[in-house]
Amino acid sequence: MSIAVLTGPWPRLGLVVAAACAATAILARSDERRAWAMLGALVLAPVLLLVDVWHSPQLGFVHRHPLEAVIGALVALAVLGVAAWAIHRVPWLVAPLTALTVPFRIPIASGGTTNNLLVPLYFVIAASALGWLVPVLWRARVTRSGPASAAGPQRPPRLLFEKLLAAYVVLYALQSLYSPATGAPAGFVKALQNEVFFYLPFALLLARLRDLQWSRRLLLQCLAVTLTLAVAFSFVGYVEEITKHLILSSKLVLSNSLHAYFTVNSVFFDPNIFGRYLALAMLLATTVLLYDERVRVQLGSIALLAIMWTCLVFTLSRSSLVALAAGMAVLAAMRWRARPVIYLGLVVVVIGGAVVVTHPSKFGLQNFNLASGGRANLITGGVQLFLDRPLTGFGSGSFTTEYKHHFPGPAASVSDSHNIAITIGAEQGIIGELLYLALLVAAAVALFRGARGDPYRIAVAAAFVALVLHTMLYADFLEDPVTWTLLAVGGALAATASARSTRDTGIQHDLRAVA
Repeated sequence: MSIAVLTGPWPRLGLVVAAACAATAILARSDERRAWAMLGALVLAPVLLLVDVWHSPQLGFVHRHPLEAVIGALVALAVLGVAAWAIHRVPWLVAPLTALTVPFRIPIASGGTTNNLLVPLYFVIAASALGWLVPVLWRARVTRSGPASAAGPQRPPRLLFEKLLAAYVVLYALQSLYSPATGAPAGFVKALQNEVFFYLPFALLLARLRDLQWSRRLLLQCLAVTLTLAVAFSFVGYVEEITKHLILSSKLVLSNSLHAYFTVNSVFFDPNIFGRYLALAMLLATTVLLYDERVRVQLGSIALLAIMWTCLVFTLSRSSLVALAAGMAVLAAMRWRARPVIYLGLVVVVIGGAVVVTHPSKFGLQNFNLASGGRANLITGGVQLFLDRPLTGFGSGSFTTEYKHHFPGPAASVSDSHNIAITIGAEQGIIGELLYLALLVAAAVALFRGARGDPYRIAVAAAFVALVLHTMLYADFLEDPVTWTLLAVGGALAATASARSTRDTGIQHDLRAVA
């Protein structure tokens, strides 16, 4: 397939249809309707992906040996079927499997660029979706007796942030309709990649995780998997620091060779993404330390925190350190009193800002743009792009193309603004920005309302705040599966708490009536 295929109308319309399927999978209250929507997204996403990567080096074997490729595909489908059957038999398996596969990425060339894709997680998502939707559609076919029974059982309405999240997935696809079709990479190609690689599969992941019964045992299982991986990755980082040799990321190897300092990235392709993962894992371990008073548990938590903290320092990820500090502030405010934490935070910010302003040379900030790796120019350029088209932006995925066009130079090699709010403003204008801000507010309300005293909900809320702040410094908000996982778990726990509160209020009302 040539690039002309990608620039034609059908991939764009197909992307909108696939996004609508993903949104329906999140919001539909009928099991049958949700199952058909999931199936539509599962079918359309690979088709759109093949359109994008048909001429990539990874598919060279397919072109040369089509028969072997077909056999391999059939074997993969058989393995996927077995995994779907296993998850159908034990539905809660999708939760620890998600925690297990979230960190692992495989580089795939597409659209003239290389994306580090979560292939193991995609397998889990597909198996989980198939394991649920096939039995639903089969039962609907067998038991359907007329129009009245076609809808199937009705689920309770979704939370506001889930509706906004579904709306954003569709809006992103709609705004790709006017993304630039040329450039390196083309804006529409980037939009297609974001939808197919991230938004569509992660929407299905949220739909499946949201419907699980998140018991204390299941939450602790996922916590154990996450902390085990974080510690294992930390030891890999130690090896890299000691040997001064990176396992992955040739780009980072070049960066290390140009600077006096050395940064580690473990099994990740970027030290900031590794730092984000460690920071979020540390917040979970800190929650255990604050709320579990058993001595052996507290000593174990302290040991894990020491291991992860040391490796986090080796990443030299300033954005991750800031995100960790914000998450820790949330934990302190929820564990004790919020007002002293806020006052202390303001004092630290004021003193720190004054020190930096009065002694910029001590922090290497004589040239802020240079010290920030060119991000200052990217941010100001992103703001200028937003001002050029404030209402609708230049189209989904268009930041890199438009930045290179408007601001040619060495800094244009950077792929985004490293600030998700500015990227959205430049690409989607006020329309996308307002929806994004509404999503953040609605998610914060759902995660924090009534969470005090519940360590599980507090851990999710603190991790979400840390992640959002990290996206202000390093982007990747809805492109990170952790965002969707936190929202799914937090939404499920919030809905359960709300239902329990409503039920308790009803019982109290009945008791007063009897009295």
